Amino acid sequence: MHKRNALKLIAGGAGWAGAASLFGFSLAGCSESKPTFNAVDLTGAEYARDFKLTDMNGQVRTLGNFKGKVVVVFFGYAQCPDVCPTTMTEMAQVKQKLGKDGDKLQVVFITVDPERDTPEIMKAYMGAFDPAFVALIPTPEQLAAVAKDFKVYYKKVDGKTPTSYSMDHSAAQYIYDPQGRLRLYARYGAGVDPMVADIKALLASSAA
Repeated sequence: MHKRNALKLIAGGAGWAGAASLFGFSLAGCSESKPTFNAVDLTGAEYARDFKLTDMNGQVRTLGNFKGKVVVVFFGYAQCPDVCPTTMTEMAQVKQKLGKDGDKLQVVFITVDPERDTPEIMKAYMGAFDPAFVALIPTPEQLAAVAKDFKVYYKKVDGKTPTSYSMDHSAAQYIYDPQGRLRLYARYGAGVDPMVADIKALLASSAA
């Protein structure tokens, strides 16, 4: 192909990719590549943007308190027989696998059972997995509001006695980047390694 014809090909818009190939260069570097995630990408979602709740030490917390870290928010309760301890154990493993970046991960546990989950109980519960994990204890009114905002389901299921009830609840995790923006929705049972990879991707894109 003559050079003049090649220039016509470009000017006519017949294909930048073909022209790029003709002249031996790639257009890949012209656009910023988006990270790919294992969890569901919620970037730009208009809900679950923040919370303002009291933690197990009596301190009021918002997402802004954890700026600079990837934040993983989970709803559960201390007497949960399976989903909650499994998730918290996995998050402790995730933090360990992150190595030196483990300090850039903040796990936040919002109880759906404020009636029984007292500050003392939640301190002990977090300590069983990682003392750096933070538990938030809303009032019943606050719980209803934050659950609505996060699109979280919870329901009290009566037991044999008034205090032996259980709680049905959503089991997924909401993941925020170091700027405090909601980015990902990780379903229960997704696994440790996929979570580690997603958190590393968020940390890398934040540092870029």
